Amino acid sequence: MSDTNLGTLYVVATPIGNLEDMTPRAARLLGEVALIAAEDTRHTSRLLRHLGLSVPLLSLHEHNEAARVEQLDERLLRGESIALVSDAGTPLISDPGFVLVRELRARGRTVVPVPGPCALVTALCAAGLPTDRFLFQGFLPAKAGTRRQRLEALVQRGETLVFYESPHRIRETLSDIGTVLGERRVVLARELTKTFETFLDGTAEALLALMEADPDQARGEFVIMVAGAPPREESEAATLEAEALLAALLAEGVGVKQAAAIAARLLGGTKKAWYSQAQAIKEAR
Repeated sequence: MSDTNLGTLYVVATPIGNLEDMTPRAARLLGEVALIAAEDTRHTSRLLRHLGLSVPLLSLHEHNEAARVEQLDERLLRGESIALVSDAGTPLISDPGFVLVRELRARGRTVVPVPGPCALVTALCAAGLPTDRFLFQGFLPAKAGTRRQRLEALVQRGETLVFYESPHRIRETLSDIGTVLGERRVVLARELTKTFETFLDGTAEALLALMEADPDQARGEFVIMVAGAPPREESEAATLEAEALLAALLAEGVGVKQAAAIAARLLGGTKKAWYSQAQAIKEAR
């Protein structure tokens, strides 16, 4: 069978909230393919009903993706085209599909991206943080210890940091961001393109206080964006400034723990890091 008779896998972006964001090309292709591989067939069924389409669905998620490769490749070999969709946004961006795309491309099949909504790009373009360089980390680990380790590995990164988070862990994640990354600017995008779309801006500590005052702000799906580490020159200057501040506080009889807390509040960084620095200055004196 010649390649011209093979089907195509279309990787189709779908709305992240507002159904008006569905592109005409994406809607047309969903109606033309023989099969739609969907992360959640129930969710995609609602989208198809909205579009007035009736297309066979097949579930494809992280637990069955590898096992679906042969089945979907057989359909392509028969000349049938397939659309791959996730629950919302662009497939493969913190969603299933990587294994399927990798395996099909390795076999010489045609994979065509159909661009559209993506939560991380949507959030970044309205956050007011630098976008010339950013580092997307998807969802941070669920376990607190592993999550903090991941954040600690990012402390020196100068790019804007971008994470996805669920309402179940948003408070814990913001707390760890404040503890590990210090008092950096954080922009929280919530319920993007939906009725209650909200952008919150401040330190992690300030955002937690907002959620405490208004629990509704902890609901929905989140994109967390954190300012990158300052340039090295600024970091060195801040270190010298902190050392001078810590030395002055200790000379006035302020305790090591309290001096570290004051430095963290005024200059950013973590209390733990300033505590170690203050303790070293005290011992040197």
